[in-house]
Amino acid sequence: MFSGVMDYFKASLSGALQIGKDIIPGDTKLACEVSNLEEDYENITPYVYRAAVSPHIAAKLENTPMDLDIVKKKYAYLKEKYDFIIAEGSGGIVCPLIDDERGVYLLENLIKDLNMSVIIVARAGVGTINHSVLTVKYIESLGIKIKGIIINNYKENLICDDNINMIEKLTKVPIIGKFKSMENLEDTMIEDIRTNAEKAFRAQMIIECTEEL
Repeated sequence: MFSGVMDYFKASLSGALQIGKDIIPGDTKLACEVSNLEEDYENITPYVYRAAVSPHIAAKLENTPMDLDIVKKKYAYLKEKYDFIIAEGSGGIVCPLIDDERGVYLLENLIKDLNMSVIIVARAGVGTINHSVLTVKYIESLGIKIKGIIINNYKENLICDDNINMIEKLTKVPIIGKFKSMENLEDTMIEDIRTNAEKAFRAQMIIECTEEL
């Protein structure tokens, strides 16, 4: 039986929403609303950028470079407060978070520094076999543990189902969820995401992916 308190974390977010004078981290806001989380946004997402570009570019444009000590302190705070944390990356595994006099610091570096394992989110359609297999092999080469793969924008058809089957065969990594494509969600987005998630994920496999902090 799964028990424990869970929270969400995203070290940096680009493309934030501007509502009046407030800058709102859209992904963080959505995650909190869907999951009924009440943690302050500044603890969940310490770096929020308005520019919808890679974090290392946004940091330069807005003159707000990422301070890794702050990121680590926020994450440590959440670890003390919660039993489990689901952290969302910014872009792919080699997405640059920092590019300045300190050098280039990628998402993969943050994952290793925070001692995280990963769940890969892969698209469902044409090209995903190549993309998914290469991603798995690269992450494995870094010594980062992969807990599973979630298929996004899944459609019940021969192509998607064969892609899923082939990805599992080639990577030996379990597919732990198939999240269906969702459209026209403006009025019912929160409830529709919850309903879709309940159908998409194998509960026992999600439980097996968790590691108590």
